[in-house]
Amino acid sequence: MNIETQPPSPRERFYRRERQSVPAARAFTRDALADWGAWERAYDIVLCVSELATNALVHGVPPGRGFLLRLLPMPYDAGVRVEVHDSGGGVPAVPLSQQVREPDEGGRGLLLVSELADKWGVGERAPGKIVWCEFSAGCR
Repeated sequence: MNIETQPPSPRERFYRRERQSVPAARAFTRDALADWGAWERAYDIVLCVSELATNALVHGVPPGRGFLLRLLPMPYDAGVRVEVHDSGGGVPAVPLSQQVREPDEGGRGLLLVSELADKWGVGERAPGKIVWCEFSAGCR
């Protein structure tokens, strides 16, 4: 009898518009990746979650709202998809290199995501948007 292994279950958690949400999202992601055995690119994935969660709090979450972090295992290539759902408007974009100035703190989040993730993008949601990134093979 051939017993097939079940793919890991998606994980999601809602975070309120508060400063502690970003470190909580990182910890949630590390725990999910550890449960899934996704060690090889865990640092990159956690860093991208941190950047996307920060962007959601700073730019995408109106007062009284929050954001949803969804982590989805991709069984077809053993990767991970990260989604951050928020209710804010606008479409995030990677800044041009001349738009990122030292010693400014902001402006690098999506630049990091675009460099570390295999793919990233923005999807529609009513209200708001979903900013996502994917990390393919080598995660599990």
